[in-house]
Amino acid sequence: MSKRQKLRRTLILVSFLMFPIIMNYFSPYLIIDGALHGIIVGSFIVFALLFLVSLFFGRAFCGWACPGAGLQESCFFINDKKVKGGRFNWIKYFIWVPWLTIIAIIAISIGGFHSINPFYMMEKGISVSEPGNYIMYYFVVGLFLVSSLTAGKRSFCHYICWMAPFMIIGTKIKNAFKLSSLHLEAITDNCKECKICDKNCPMSLDVSKMVKSGSMDNSECILCGACVDGCSQKAIVYSWEYKR
Repeated sequence: MSKRQKLRRTLILVSFLMFPIIMNYFSPYLIIDGALHGIIVGSFIVFALLFLVSLFFGRAFCGWACPGAGLQESCFFINDKKVKGGRFNWIKYFIWVPWLTIIAIIAISIGGFHSINPFYMMEKGISVSEPGNYIMYYFVVGLFLVSSLTAGKRSFCHYICWMAPFMIIGTKIKNAFKLSSLHLEAITDNCKECKICDKNCPMSLDVSKMVKSGSMDNSECILCGACVDGCSQKAIVYSWEYKR
């Protein structure tokens, strides 16, 4: 394993260990509860920042910092089954669109947001600050575990994650306008079709097919770099400037 992948896995593991502290900063429910009181809460701010950051770094958060990633990739030792074709990727939008609609309706009905409180419903900024909070904590952890152990590698990211659409939309915008941003590029002539990149991809993507096509654009790519570090032929590289 490369030093970069060791660093990446360390970061997502540490992020997961911090989950009892930071969980509410990723809570979809708190945004609804805050909207009922006209308050912009911590998770609202975080989701907005994830969208803005994705304009420059795509879904790198998912690969390098997401607390759910640490637990899901730990599950690879138990179930490393690939998610087949991502044919159910649409499910997360089935969750995301109604959720956003509810927030918008609530905000409009009460006359909009009138205050900001990043620590809303968090004692001293800590998410799991009393025994009752563990019910929600273990429910969310259970979602990560059950999906990973039944549906395959990082299936929560594919099918359930309510944060992913923000970054997917941001990534599509930056790709459409070819903004200078972190992305992968293929050097097709270097590819020997060993397909190690397919094996290494934690998102079960058909990376070798993407390389041969010359386009690495994929909304489910989390820029983890596993394909970059695993390719001895340097057929995949990180880049910042798009080729015009």
